[in-house]
Amino acid sequence: MKKRFYCLLLLFTFASHINAENKITEAQLGQILFLDSNFSANRTMSCSTCHEPAKGFTDHRENVGHGIASLGDDGKSFGGRNAPMAGYANTSPSFHFDDALKEYVGGQFWDGRANTLADQAMGPPLNPAEMGLPNAEALVKRIQENPFYVDSFKSLYGKNVFESSSKGKVLPAFQGFANAIQAFEKTKQFASYDSKYDRFLKGEYELTVLEDLGRTLFFSNNNVSCNSCHLLKTEDSKQEPFTNHQYRNIGVPSYADILRLAGLKADHIDHGLLENPAVDDPKYDGKFKNPSLRNVAVTAPYMHNGVFKELRTVMEFYDHYNNPERTVNPETKKPWQSAEVPKTVDKEDLKGKALTDRKIDALVAFMKILTDKRYESMLEEQEKSK
Repeated sequence: MKKRFYCLLLLFTFASHINAENKITEAQLGQILFLDSNFSANRTMSCSTCHEPAKGFTDHRENVGHGIASLGDDGKSFGGRNAPMAGYANTSPSFHFDDALKEYVGGQFWDGRANTLADQAMGPPLNPAEMGLPNAEALVKRIQENPFYVDSFKSLYGKNVFESSSKGKVLPAFQGFANAIQAFEKTKQFASYDSKYDRFLKGEYELTVLEDLGRTLFFSNNNVSCNSCHLLKTEDSKQEPFTNHQYRNIGVPSYADILRLAGLKADHIDHGLLENPAVDDPKYDGKFKNPSLRNVAVTAPYMHNGVFKELRTVMEFYDHYNNPERTVNPETKKPWQSAEVPKTVDKEDLKGKALTDRKIDALVAFMKILTDKRYESMLEEQEKSK
C-alpha cells in the first residue's frame, strides 16, 4: 500500500509540472512505470517489488522463501532463480560474443537472454510466474487506462504510438514502455558510485587496516582470483562495476529449497547460459553471468539460486577449492555439495592460495565498502542483528 501511494504521489507530482514548455522526460516516465503495480495481472506488484530502490534494487520481502526466489503476482508462483540486483545493470553491454576474448559478454538476466535493459523490461510483465499479464496487448490497455500515460506516451513516442504493429513487430507502446524503464535504469539512481571505496579514490575516506588488506588481496593476482571475473578496468579505476560481464561456472550446487518453491523436480538442472536461445554450444552449460560486487554486502542471498545466505560463506566456498581445511559449509554444517553442472566448472579461474580466516574477513570488509552511501545503514542494521 505504501509503495502504491508513493507511485501515485510521483505521478501527481510529475503530472502537475507538465505543460507545453516542460514535458516529462523518458527517464521520469520510466520511474513512474517502474513503481506502478498496475502492470501486473492482479495489480499487486511492480518492477520495484523485486527490485526495491530502498533495498539495493533487490527483493527484500519477507514472504519469498528467505529471499531466494520472488513471489509472483498470483500469490503462489515463484521463479526458479534468485532475482538479480538491478543496480549497476546499466554497466552491462548488449549481449554478444567477443571474438578477441572468445567469450560471451553482456546482456541481462543470469543467462544474458535479454540483449538490453529494454529487452529485459519486457520479460517480467508477461511472465506467468512474475507479473502475469497474458500478452503485450494487455499491458498496452493498462497504459491506455491512464490519461497521464496516454499523453506522456504520445508526447515521447509520437501520436501513433498506440496503433497496432505489423506482424512480428513489437507493439510501439510496449516498446515505449520498455524504453522508458531502460532510460530510468540508466540514471544515476541505479549507479551512484558513491561508496566508501569511491570516496577513498577521491581522498575522502581512509581505509581501515582490514579493508586495505582486503583491497590488496582483491587486486592481487598471486593470492586470489577475484579480479579475473570481477574487474572490468584496472586497479582503483573510477566507476569500476566490479564485473567483467562474462559468464562462468564456479561449481555452485543445486538448491533444493528454490526448486521446491518453483515447483521443479528435485533433479532439475539449471543450464545457465546454455538456456539462452542464442547459445547452443554445450561447453557453456552451467555458466552464469558474473554479478557486480557493487552493494554485494546488502543484496543476499547469493548465486543464481540463492544457495548461500552469507557473504562470508561465499568466500569460504571459493576458498574450499584451494584450502583442504575448508571441507564444511558453515551454514549447513555439512560437506560442500557437488557442482550442479560439474563438467564445465572453470577450474583455472578458481585457482588461488589458501586463505586464512583473517584474509577472508579482509575480503568481506573490502566488499562491504563497495556499498552505495544510501545503503550503508543496511550494513549497520546487519551488525546490530548479529
